[in-house]
Amino acid sequence: MTSPPPRSPAAAPSAASVVRSLWAACDARDWAGFAALLHPDVVMEVPQTRERVRGREAFTRFNAEYPGPWTLRVTRLVADEESGTVATWIAFDPGRSSGEGGGESSGEADEGVQTGIAAFTVRDGLVTAMEDWWPEPYAPPPGRSHLVERY
Repeated sequence: MTSPPPRSPAAAPSAASVVRSLWAACDARDWAGFAALLHPDVVMEVPQTRERVRGREAFTRFNAEYPGPWTLRVTRLVADEESGTVATWIAFDPGRSSGEGGGESSGEADEGVQTGIAAFTVRDGLVTAMEDWWPEPYAPPPGRSHLVERY
């Protein structure tokens, strides 16, 4: 993947808009758009599975290769623009609940929908770090060991 052109701080979008765009690209499976919002040296950590992903390409593939017909929707976002810190709550539907497309509910109980909480650091319009939390401990999906280091 090629690096996006450097952005000047004055032209950089808000941290909140960067993270909203990142989640939208992820849900749409727009992996080029997703990658364009990541710093080349981005680091993502998933404390429950003790996975650490380093770099734009690995982080993009980590998400692109996640199994299943999942969808997600941001339900809450809190940002401190001065520090570039953003926290999000997402409704993640792995594709086994009654929800259909974009995390929209059919009105029936969405037993499979999970709430994920993520903390981001954004600098100069690019995500430099993400920490991803889920409500229950879980084993990492198979087939991703080539993208992560375990800690």
